Amino acid sequence: MSETDRGDFRARIRRNFARQAAMQTIGAELTRVEHGVVEIELPFDVKLTQQHGILHAGIISAALDSACGFAAYSVIDPEASILTIEFKVNLMSPGRGDRFLFRGEITKPGSTIIVADGRGYAISDGPAKLIASMTGTMMVIRGREGITG
Repeated sequence: MSETDRGDFRARIRRNFARQAAMQTIGAELTRVEHGVVEIELPFDVKLTQQHGILHAGIISAALDSACGFAAYSVIDPEASILTIEFKVNLMSPGRGDRFLFRGEITKPGSTIIVADGRGYAISDGPAKLIASMTGTMMVIRGREGITG
């Protein structure tokens, strides 16, 4: 599929991200949208931590899932949508930082199934620290009532 066949995927991803209440709730913002790559960032907020004061694994997983899902939107036709059907997250380091960056990248595009990999980073003074990775499988949805992209 060529770049022009996907329509204005950047605008479509930005519109869908704005509709996603979960990302609004955690204070996430869409910071990069390219063909096959999406980045989402969020500031540290104590309301998003677990009992030890680090970013909760559920928040990390949700942000990685969204980054990978929106990356999948960049490689599908404008009439289709995406639903995650499976993912695995590896938590590699505690989520301590002033900000967090979640990057989703398409590993294997497809007409029905798309595989994406995500990486989560904690950002403070100094270099970004890898805190999590994810592999996700997304299903391309066409013509299903109530699911539009």
